[in-house]
Amino acid sequence: VQLQASGGGLVQAGTSLTLSCAVSGHTSRYSMAWFRQAPGKDREFVAAISWSGGRTVYQDSIKGRFTISRDSAENTGSLQMNSLKPDDTAIYYCAADQTYFGSKSEVYNYWGQGTQVTVSS
Repeated sequence: VQLQASGGGLVQAGTSLTLSCAVSGHTSRYSMAWFRQAPGKDREFVAAISWSGGRTVYQDSIKGRFTISRDSAENTGSLQMNSLKPDDTAIYYCAADQTYFGSKSEVYNYWGQGTQVTVSS
């Protein structure tokens, strides 16, 4: 399974950005998640969505601003980010796993390469 994240960029605070994650390879049912890593900080969980799309979970700091979704037919996932803040600046990674749904990065088996999001004040 290969993941390709895209959509990052440099934006101003208060604006929106949508990240995409394309999944290819041997793709059966899998959950998807987004993580991020800011400079000098550990990687942290952002959001996850179950293989059916029926369950989602978010990090508290982004609830109400970010929305995770997926299109299983197209094997893609998205992270819609609204009201961006400078603290959201990080490299964003998409991840997938065929048996796990949740916030633990160490459990996800498949990872994309990351896409940089920079939010200026």
